[in-house]
Amino acid sequence: MAGTITLGRDGAVATLTLSNPDKLNAFDKPMWHALIGHLRDLEADEETRVVVMRGGPGSNGSRTFSPGADISEFESERNSPEQGADYGDLMDEGLDGLRALRHPVLAAIDGPCCGIGLAVALACDLRVCSESSRFGVPVSRLGISMGPTELKLVADVAGGPAALEILLEGRVFGAAEAKDKNLVHRVVPDEGFEAEIAATVQRITAGAPLAATLHKRYVRRLSDPAPLTEAEIAECYRCFGTEDFREGYRAFLEKRKPVFTGR
Repeated sequence: MAGTITLGRDGAVATLTLSNPDKLNAFDKPMWHALIGHLRDLEADEETRVVVMRGGPGSNGSRTFSPGADISEFESERNSPEQGADYGDLMDEGLDGLRALRHPVLAAIDGPCCGIGLAVALACDLRVCSESSRFGVPVSRLGISMGPTELKLVADVAGGPAALEILLEGRVFGAAEAKDKNLVHRVVPDEGFEAEIAATVQRITAGAPLAATLHKRYVRRLSDPAPLTEAEIAECYRCFGTEDFREGYRAFLEKRKPVFTGR
């Protein structure tokens, strides 16, 4: 059976769940198409404040994020340089869509997170994993390299030397080493994983959504050495004319929780 990605909503929280249970949520082409469609919907969604990306259970109930690509597709979908490039364009659309999405995206990693599964996690804004999670990029054993977009994600997050170690050795390693390599922000005990994901979501949703969007945009923009334009600088200060700004400072002075509306 083909895999899919489902989109669920609970108030301001949207959840993207990877589902290819017979293959531990390995990514196939239908999953990329599903992801791209959901990201378009989420970009237009005014109510969402945070998106959680997580893996559904394997067919035997095992915990997994994604071990990488569905290798069984390679013969039919990626069996020439032209097919490889076309498939790469599809993956790039999904990865770029995740990075550009206006809402914060949290990768909740519990189990294997390797290859393209790791690249998907790195395209998210925050990554929290359980102690038993495993990481790596063993694609050289398949006779292939990562595509440019995926390579840049690994190199930007881990740094060039660590990226080369990950790619050249192709080892699968544990959560503590992933933290050392900056691949994840936090490692939590398995039994406390869901509680930490819930707490992280609560902290994000407590903030102003317009501020979150600006922070996402400008952290990425400032990695570009080109100076900010006057229009870009002005956009950073438009927040002082929003309803959320007035609600935020008044709530602080009145010693109450703010109620942000995204306006």
